[in-house]
Amino acid sequence: MYTLLPAHNMTAEQVDALEDRLYVHNSQATGQDDAQGIGFVVESGTEGLIGAAAGYSWAGSAELQQLWVSEAHRGQGLGRQLLAAFVATAAGRGARRVFTASYDFQAPEFYERAGFIRVAELEGWPDGHRNIILRLDL
Repeated sequence: MYTLLPAHNMTAEQVDALEDRLYVHNSQATGQDDAQGIGFVVESGTEGLIGAAAGYSWAGSAELQQLWVSEAHRGQGLGRQLLAAFVATAAGRGARRVFTASYDFQAPEFYERAGFIRVAELEGWPDGHRNIILRLDL
């Protein structure tokens, strides 16, 4: 017997546990068990966190899941530095490609200037916009 319950606001620990279970399945299905997180932060002594990049490498690829720079610090090269550090780490781990996604109102051109190419555009995600999937071959 089981019970289906709503869990619309799962904690970070619950999401991590779910990811761990999916990783076990994925590793068994592919024979690839080399996943590692990749993350970098930029901090200011007075403001705290002003930029970050986070994702992972696994099975010859890497995914940059988040890259953010505070609005007050954009245009100073911090995003480029975070992206370069992420890509260098992925390459150092043997990744042959890096994937990321960016809504059309975020920064797809930023990634394209760094050498990423658009591999898919998902219209209507969110309504009136596109979610753009990009890939960088290393």
